[in-house]
Amino acid sequence: MPKHILVGYDGSETARRAYLFALELADCSKATVSVVSVWQTENGTDMAAAMIADSLTEREKGLREEVRQLAPASQAAVSVKLVPGSPGDALLKYVSQHGADHIVIGHTERGALARWLLGSTSVDVLAKAHVPVTVVR
Repeated sequence: MPKHILVGYDGSETARRAYLFALELADCSKATVSVVSVWQTENGTDMAAAMIADSLTEREKGLREEVRQLAPASQAAVSVKLVPGSPGDALLKYVSQHGADHIVIGHTERGALARWLLGSTSVDVLAKAHVPVTVVR
């Protein structure tokens, strides 16, 4: 059973379902949950990022409140983090740096062109993860 569950969260309906699923899994296994939202940057760096650190802190607080309101009665230990990077790479980096042993991520169906142009975070994570991954639709 997992002890540290990472949830990739972008505010979408499937991300909300993934978060709620992760909470249920955490309740069963007494795991902690890390909700990670990725702030996309080009090549992992962005000069503007340094200039708006206070804004990011506020965004992280808003994100924390958003997930708390999704399941206010949950007893699971939940942390929330906003990290820079490309979504798949940032989530996998977080797993390796923080010892998460399970990933829960939402998947939104896109057409072939959109998938080609934008990529698919869930497919990227599935292909590269070294821990179990649950994809919620």
